[in-house]
Amino acid sequence: MATSSTPPAGRPARQVPDAIHRRRWVILSVLMLSLLIVVLDNSILNVAMKTIASPVPSGLGATQSELEWAINAYTLVFAGLLFTSGLLGDRLGRKKMLLSGLTVFGVGSVLAGMAGSPTELIAFRAMMGLGGAFVMPATLAILMNVFEREEQPRAIGIWAGGVGLAIAIGPIAGGLLLDHFWWGSVFLVNVPVVLVALGSMAVLVPDSKDPSPGRMDPFGVLLSVVGLVLLVYGIIKGGQLADFTDPQVLGAIAAGLVVLTVFVLHQKRSTHPSIDIRYFRKPAFSAAVAAVALVFFALMGVTFFIVFYVQSVRGYSPLDAGLLILPLAVAQLTFSPRARHAVDRFGARAVCTVGMLTIAVTMSGMLLLTTDSPIWILEVLFFLQGTGMAHIMPPVTVAIMQSLPREKAGSGSALNNVFRQVGGTLGVAVLGSLLSTTYRDGITAKLAALPGIPAAARHAAGESIEATLGLARHLGPAGRGLVASAQHAFVHAMHVTALGSASVAVVGAVVVAAFLPGKMGPAPRPAEPQERRKAGVQG
Repeated sequence: MATSSTPPAGRPARQVPDAIHRRRWVILSVLMLSLLIVVLDNSILNVAMKTIASPVPSGLGATQSELEWAINAYTLVFAGLLFTSGLLGDRLGRKKMLLSGLTVFGVGSVLAGMAGSPTELIAFRAMMGLGGAFVMPATLAILMNVFEREEQPRAIGIWAGGVGLAIAIGPIAGGLLLDHFWWGSVFLVNVPVVLVALGSMAVLVPDSKDPSPGRMDPFGVLLSVVGLVLLVYGIIKGGQLADFTDPQVLGAIAAGLVVLTVFVLHQKRSTHPSIDIRYFRKPAFSAAVAAVALVFFALMGVTFFIVFYVQSVRGYSPLDAGLLILPLAVAQLTFSPRARHAVDRFGARAVCTVGMLTIAVTMSGMLLLTTDSPIWILEVLFFLQGTGMAHIMPPVTVAIMQSLPREKAGSGSALNNVFRQVGGTLGVAVLGSLLSTTYRDGITAKLAALPGIPAAARHAAGESIEATLGLARHLGPAGRGLVASAQHAFVHAMHVTALGSASVAVVGAVVVAAFLPGKMGPAPRPAEPQERRKAGVQG
């Protein structure tokens, strides 16, 4: 397919075929639709948890543990297969992986919406995780192959802004659906979007792959899957138990780290590695993936507790809670595509450092939130958090993706998503554990003073603010004092957790300030013309 052979003086020859280049923004819109549905589904589910826990027929009567595994089954499969899906995309074709992933995700959504028991829901959520694992890396990899290098920062900024928008739209959409339909609607709403995305993708999105992928590395792939699953399982289990010293937790995490260490050693010695470990020697690459993990560690932990603050402490409905998150999305959608201008002027190091410090300050600002503080304080904090994140994710994603050759876009995208997923999971588990432990310490004395309540019931009521409020409702008028105590104990626990999150953001600021280059280095060697044709960015 023809490419521009006579570029203006000083501008490198175009690597993307003209037919693809002309419709690149339409292609990005289609990719955003695919990304939106995968990210949106998880945020919708958080809103639906309380309804799913209700007895049949309004819900499934799921226990707290079953609710956790409805979320964690998706996370385990998703995180475990992210790296593998990126490799397969580079080898077999990213469009094929994207279409396959969306199809599996759509079928899983239908089955989850019609699940007749919590066990079925958990199984179908795992199926959705399988589909999502093949969608996320493919969207970014295709983006890198339809945009020229100079336009990639802007396109990645829009891509990152879309993630923030999906996170905010999810609770709003979930609240609207639950106000009018049954709990299964939060899954079935995916189906029409998936169908539109599949049709648009089949017509508009080109395929691409590595022209010289080399031999397959099945042992390396197996090590990556086993290592990631064990690590993420250990993190999740530690969060569930609120105890990272439990032998089961330590065993899973240690086993995961050992397997991943063997994976790295195998990659260094293999003649056909799944990922070239030498990429991690580049400061831009290593600092960027660390920044991705740290920012999601800080943000996901706060997202976890703020839902309970807004609904359980302040009494807002799920729909209202979703609307309150809009400033976070508006800021990301506004500033993410423009972050490249700040990077061009001040350099990635300065921009990302200020972004990380902004997040740290807003996390500390959560100390201003009380049981009756003006809600506009939360809105301002959300907007500033979104602004900070909008000036971190696009530059670090660009640093990761442009550190690798275009032919390895799938692997680069997979690594970006792996570190984001592990960082976010670790944030929910560690900060969630800190929140749970601090809350239990704050409410134990009040629960112990209640007359006629069995020890087992008191212990269960101390697990979360929702459990405590449930006991208070059961006690009737005698439980009014317990409600106020629960709310104050939760706010204190939230403050402690927010400070922990701020500390992680400060660590992230130190990392990017010390290791992220101020200006991006030279581009990786582009593929030769013959290789570009073989790689087939094909319309």
